[in-house]
Amino acid sequence: MSSFLYLSQNSLIAVLGNHIEAYPTSLNLSYMWSFGSVSGIALIGQIVTGVCLARHYASEVHLAFTSVEHIRRDVRGGAVLRYIHANGASRFFIVVYTHMLRGLYYGSYLQPRANLWYSGIVIFFLRMATAFRGYVLPWGQISFWGATVITNLFSAIPEVGTAIVQLLWGGFSVDNPTLNRFYSFHYLLPFLIAATAGLHLILLHQNGSNNPLGVLSVYDRIPFYPYFYVKDLFSFFLFVTFFSFFVVYAPNYLGHPDNYIEANPLVTPAHIVPEWYFLPYYAVLRTIPDKLGGVALRGLSIIILARLPLVDTSFFRSAYFKPFHLAIFWFFVGTACSLGWIGQEIVESPFIETANFVAFAYFAYFISFTLIPNTF
Repeated sequence: MSSFLYLSQNSLIAVLGNHIEAYPTSLNLSYMWSFGSVSGIALIGQIVTGVCLARHYASEVHLAFTSVEHIRRDVRGGAVLRYIHANGASRFFIVVYTHMLRGLYYGSYLQPRANLWYSGIVIFFLRMATAFRGYVLPWGQISFWGATVITNLFSAIPEVGTAIVQLLWGGFSVDNPTLNRFYSFHYLLPFLIAATAGLHLILLHQNGSNNPLGVLSVYDRIPFYPYFYVKDLFSFFLFVTFFSFFVVYAPNYLGHPDNYIEANPLVTPAHIVPEWYFLPYYAVLRTIPDKLGGVALRGLSIIILARLPLVDTSFFRSAYFKPFHLAIFWFFVGTACSLGWIGQEIVESPFIETANFVAFAYFAYFISFTLIPNTF
C-alpha cells in the first residue's frame, strides 16, 4: 500500500511538473501570451473574495441591499473585499477580452487548437452568466430592473418562452425566489468555470501554445520555468497595480449611480443599462425592434466565434502576414468599442441608425473569412 501511494504521489508530481515547470514553450512568445495566466489568477481572486463575502450576504429581498451596506460599513475589511470583488468582474473581462483579441489576431483558433478555442467560448458564456447573476445580488435599482428586462427576453421564445421566464423568476415576477436562484448560481458557476478552465489548460498543453509567427517547431522551444513565468509574473503585478487604482481611488467609478438606491418595483429608472462589459451585446440586442430577432442576433454575436476554425483555412496564422485581415482586425476592434459606446446611449436617432451600421460591420468581419481569400 505504501509503495502504491509513493508511486501515485510521484506520478502526480511528475504530471504537475510537466504542466507547470517543464512545459515546452516557444522562444518568441510575447507579453500578450500572459493574459491567459492572468485571467486564471483573476478567477481565483474572484472565487476567494466571493466566498468571503458570501458569509455576510443575505439573499432576501428585504435584507440584500442592507447586507451589502453592512459588509461595506461594519465588517472588518469588508469594504476592501467588496470593492475588489465588484471591480474584479471588470478586471476579469478586460483580461478575457484582450486574451480573445490576441487569439483572433494571431490565429490561435486554427487547427490543431480548435477544441481549445471552443472551450474558451464555453468559459466566456459561463463568465457572462456568472457576472449577470452577480450584478443582481446588491438588489439596487439597476440590479432589479436589469434582471427584469433581461430575463423577460426569454419570453420571446415561441411556445416555451413564458415557462422559461417563470422558471427563472420562481414565480410571476422578480422577487425573493429570483434572488435566491441567482445567488445560488452565482456561487456555484465560478467553480464550474474553474473546472472548464482546467480543461482549457489541458487542451492548451496538448498541442502547445501558438506564437507570434504561427510556425510550429519542436526545436525552438524551452521550458516554461524559469524563462517565461517571469513574464507572466510581471504582467500580473503590472495589472494588479492598474487594478488597485480603481479599488483605492475610484471604487465606484464603474458602477451605475442608480444601483446605490435600493430596488423599488414601483419606480422605473430613466435609463436602464448593463455593466460596461455587456454593452456591445446590449447594443446588438437593440438593433432589431422584434424581441425574438434581437435575442437571436445577440446570441449569434457570440456563437459566431465558433465558426472561425471552420472557415479560416489559411496557411498563415498571424494577421501580421495578411495585410487585408490586419486592417479589418483593427476595424473590428473599433466596431466592438463603438458598440459599447452605443449600448449606453438612449434608443433614439441617430444612435439607432449608427447601431445598425456598426452591428453590420461587426458581423461583416466574420463573414470576410468566407468571402475573401485568407492569404490576403
